[in-house]
Amino acid sequence: MSASTTAGGHGGHGTAHDPYALGRRDPHHGSGGGHGHEPTGHGEGGPASKRTIVGYGFWIYLLSDIIMFSGFFAAYAVLAHRTAGGPTGAEIFGRGRVALETVCLLLSSYSCGLGSIAAARENRGATQFWLAVTGLLGLLFLGIEIQEFVELVAEGAGPQRSAFLSGFFALVGLHGLHVAVGLLWLATMMAQIQLKGFRPNVQRRLLCFNLFWHALDIIWVGVFSIVYLLGSGS
Repeated sequence: MSASTTAGGHGGHGTAHDPYALGRRDPHHGSGGGHGHEPTGHGEGGPASKRTIVGYGFWIYLLSDIIMFSGFFAAYAVLAHRTAGGPTGAEIFGRGRVALETVCLLLSSYSCGLGSIAAARENRGATQFWLAVTGLLGLLFLGIEIQEFVELVAEGAGPQRSAFLSGFFALVGLHGLHVAVGLLWLATMMAQIQLKGFRPNVQRRLLCFNLFWHALDIIWVGVFSIVYLLGSGS
């Protein structure tokens, strides 16, 4: 029997009995070669990290949310020309206002990304600053949207006026509701960072928030293009 075969079978520590170790020494056995690094994946000798698992699970949630938005987009597309003699999109949509909303949300996504970079470096001051900027821009976006809804209702163009307006209020209002929830989540994250610092569980929650906020930005691009751009030209 060869020496390598004997070494592989002795004590169950060889690669023949440990196919996921890939020839790495166990950091708890022997004095050389191992540095005590935690395995990062099944092929590296262990399960995926908790951060990876949490991020993957949250992506599944986001996909379910996107499916829900897809249904609202489809409903709006069907109802877009069912005005019942009421106002059309070209008559009620203000390009200047929606452009300002879009700029606010895009900038908030950028500042959110900067906050994520600062959090990875565990720079509390920079993280809190960029998260605060994200929150202020999100509040400005939400305030403009609420103002638009109030003015439309006051002018008799509420959701009960026509199928088109019902679809509009439902789709845009659903996105606005998500933004409001995101702002509450953001405030909670800022409080946790201030009180607990950058613990692993706080970092994972911040990762999920970043994914959520960027997803809202992507959905808004669809709302801006399909509802406002196409609607204002019809």
